[in-house]
Amino acid sequence: MEENLLKKLPLGTSSFLALRDADQIYVDKSEYIYQLASERAKFFLARPRRFGKSLLVSTFETLFKNGIRDFKGLAIEKKWKDDKKYTVVRLDFSETRDFEDIEEFSQKLMSLLARKFRPAGFSYKDNSIFSVTDQLSDWLQIQPVNQLVILIDEYDAPLTICLDEPDKFESVRRKLASFYAILKANDEALRFLFITGITKFNKTSIFSELNNLSDISLSPEYGALLGYTHEEVQKYFDAYINYSAEVLKKDKAQLLEELVEHYDGFCFEETAKQKVFSPWSLLKFFSSPIRGLKDYWFESGGKPSVLVKYLQSHSLRNPEEYGKGKSLPLNVLNNSTELKGLSDLALLTQTGYLTIKAVEYGTTVFVGYPNKEVRTAIAQLYMEQLLNGRVAGQVGAGPILQVLTEEGPESLFHILNRLFLSIDYHRYPVKDEFSVRAFVQIYFAGAGLDPIVERHNAHGRSDLEVRAGNKNWILEFKISHKNEDTQIKLDEAVHQIEERKYGEQISSFEKIRVALVYSLDKREFVRWKEC
Repeated sequence: MEENLLKKLPLGTSSFLALRDADQIYVDKSEYIYQLASERAKFFLARPRRFGKSLLVSTFETLFKNGIRDFKGLAIEKKWKDDKKYTVVRLDFSETRDFEDIEEFSQKLMSLLARKFRPAGFSYKDNSIFSVTDQLSDWLQIQPVNQLVILIDEYDAPLTICLDEPDKFESVRRKLASFYAILKANDEALRFLFITGITKFNKTSIFSELNNLSDISLSPEYGALLGYTHEEVQKYFDAYINYSAEVLKKDKAQLLEELVEHYDGFCFEETAKQKVFSPWSLLKFFSSPIRGLKDYWFESGGKPSVLVKYLQSHSLRNPEEYGKGKSLPLNVLNNSTELKGLSDLALLTQTGYLTIKAVEYGTTVFVGYPNKEVRTAIAQLYMEQLLNGRVAGQVGAGPILQVLTEEGPESLFHILNRLFLSIDYHRYPVKDEFSVRAFVQIYFAGAGLDPIVERHNAHGRSDLEVRAGNKNWILEFKISHKNEDTQIKLDEAVHQIEERKYGEQISSFEKIRVALVYSLDKREFVRWKEC
């Protein structure tokens, strides 16, 4: 199959008009568009970055401005009967994101409002004693009933930039709330309002004036509004799947399984039934399959600013929690708390680092990492915390994949010591066997490996196993306290590996079984032995 025969990918395209004009693949979400746009209503939707929020907003803009002119062949074409052309104002609050103080933010916000409402007929008089919002409110009062459509993208951008500065956050919140109050006061003019962002600050009184705002973020009806379902991937990207399988010399079914493992698994609705792929990661893979299944979660945009800012004044849940199951009340996701009580689990879920795995009794949400790509990303995030902002390569512990693939236990012993000697012990002390195992697990996962903790066999559970290349490593850790005989500890670990037959169920890979003793007193591994 020739690559140039494939229909163009919509990679990086956030304009619906540009996408259609360029004849790029459009995964038809117009059935959802129809359901939402048919109502005279106000909606809010939270989704992680790179899930197509801006394209969604652009699609609404095109529909309300031009009707179905640009929707030929899509599901909405035969359903949309509204011939009216609406006045559409689209606001992207990321334009106000960079500011030093509240005065500069206020200027940027007022400028944005004046510029974006101007094509709709609003004319700001600079020499007036009335502010932009005052004049805008007067203008809204004389607009025809149900004529105005307002679309707001990245509503939370100016808030997340000052998440670590509560006073500034509160000042920005008040400015934004005053704008929403104007919309509430002039509701008669509004035909449709749609607001998107990553995080939900709806209990900080930002939307208190918009008391009829419908939050569809966790709605089962719109669980697949953004992201690609399994069916959509196979329908719209079948040619790319075939081409990629040829390039990588893989069976098509095998490639699909690997795509699911790497990029699927996101769930945004409260019944935990609908899963979707990350559009950005999947499209990046299809754009250059020869690269293999790379991790694109941090690429082009890096960590979301809300997470970066949160980490400047907080620490996320202890890295020891990396491999543990996590749960939180459903109402924490449904109704965000005040800034001071922002839940780290809710934040990680809203930013896409965790996703809904199951819901019990309609009240408790179990969350976990959606896929391998995100597991790697969160491990890298935790590793930066363990190393006080550094990465493994900066402390001489970068080539762990090479060590596990090409070298032996002694090299592993030394590279683990370089890592553990660099850990920020003040914040994350190594206090027991569990700490050691958890930090090694994070280290391996951050390198793109799939470490397994406590793998069961008929005789017991190994501490940690990981596959690298054609080698399967089985590691057993022991802790030595001050004045304890480390040789005795090593002998205990070796005996445990042999007696409980760790790794013996593995037949197709080379087995490397290693006992390691970590000294709490010396803060390093002091003994090792291959079994």
